[in-house]
Amino acid sequence: MLRRIRMCQPKCDNNSGINEMSDPIPQTPSFRLDGARAIVTGAGRGIGLAAAAALAQAGAKVTLVARSEAEIAAGAQAIGENADFACLDVGDLAAVSLFFAEREPFQILVNNAGTNRPKSVLDVTEDDFDAVIGLNVKAALFVAQACAKRLVEAGLAGSLIHMGSQMGHVGGPNRSLYCASKWAIEGMNKSLALDLARYGIRSNTIAPTFIETPMTKPFFEDPVFLESVLAKIKLGRLGQVEDLMGAVVFLASQASAMMTGTSLVVDGGWTAE
Repeated sequence: MLRRIRMCQPKCDNNSGINEMSDPIPQTPSFRLDGARAIVTGAGRGIGLAAAAALAQAGAKVTLVARSEAEIAAGAQAIGENADFACLDVGDLAAVSLFFAEREPFQILVNNAGTNRPKSVLDVTEDDFDAVIGLNVKAALFVAQACAKRLVEAGLAGSLIHMGSQMGHVGGPNRSLYCASKWAIEGMNKSLALDLARYGIRSNTIAPTFIETPMTKPFFEDPVFLESVLAKIKLGRLGQVEDLMGAVVFLASQASAMMTGTSLVVDGGWTAE
């Protein structure tokens, strides 16, 4: 026996004939950052400089931070009126605490300063451990803490963005320390998200694949290493700093307002298999 199906008819305005809608059309949250104060560590070159440029282009007032004054001064000048700079060694925890305490709160942090000493685990030294874990984890934690404290004191919401790595999601040869540090960043990020959510402060990571920067360029001069990297990047090319700029703006903006404690993996498919 066939069943007759009733078709729902849209409600119409008898005067205009235009369909009435019960709810207004949703509006895309803004990616603009006008008026927000942002800070980027390790901002003298590469990913950090690109992150600072992305935030400034989206309207934020950005402070570039690094140990090298010449690099961050040149970077701020190139970015333009939305950028300034300040010398800071993020490994000096007393200096970090004072730096944030003396300034107006930053609503956006890009926790980017980091280092790597690639070598076999059989060759890793205590000095290597202290250098990599000290900067990539210890300094990152206390920079985030200092930034968050000022936001809490001021009653402001914010977005903490930590530059992780695909190596915080997988392992890699000659990367025992680097992987340890980036897996630690992922765990730290989740805990920060839980601790700070009540204050309206979000915490997320960006996990890039190999990005072509002044720091990584020498590694790619080894054709065997380059071939091994490209074999794992399913899109078939090295990442460029521009590939991360959209992710930075997204996580800094209201477009990601419901995201915290997670990771944007920008790896060309490396971790997909």
